Amino acid sequence: MAVQVYLSLGSNLGDRLHNLREGVRRMPQHGIFPRQVSRLYETVPVGETPDPRLYLNLGVWAETEHSPQELLHAVKAIEAAQGRTFEEGRWMPRPLDIDIILYGDLTLQTPELTIPHPRMRERAFVLIPLAEMTPDYTLPDGASVQELLRDPRICQQEVRVYDADLSVSSR
Repeated sequence: MAVQVYLSLGSNLGDRLHNLREGVRRMPQHGIFPRQVSRLYETVPVGETPDPRLYLNLGVWAETEHSPQELLHAVKAIEAAQGRTFEEGRWMPRPLDIDIILYGDLTLQTPELTIPHPRMRERAFVLIPLAEMTPDYTLPDGASVQELLRDPRICQQEVRVYDADLSVSSR
């Protein structure tokens, strides 16, 4: 049975817009079917990065029949197809980064995967696209996306709408 998942995509290496387009375009080949894609947002890197390159980010509501672990393998395959190597380190630039933020109402913690994403509440670039597409969304623990967006730590993060066409062809 298909489950709704929310994915966050980001790119700050190479042709960022192309990388995001290709990430979304490749999803159906990996059993992930986008149903709604947010606008693009440009953000400064989060974390202890030595590289100041700006990210382009977007959110995707999709359906999949994959288990959470299968979904993780699928998004890693999409990242790799777009040129990501997993030797970069946690805070290094990457052509494509796909995070599994939500998987239905599931709460999961394994050594490889935590759902909901453990840092989603701290990241405006995750919450703003989520609120754009589903403004009344409530997390599995009952917190609303609107409440989370009012957090002062979120309000001070610099997130700009990036005006570009994300049209994805199915080539």
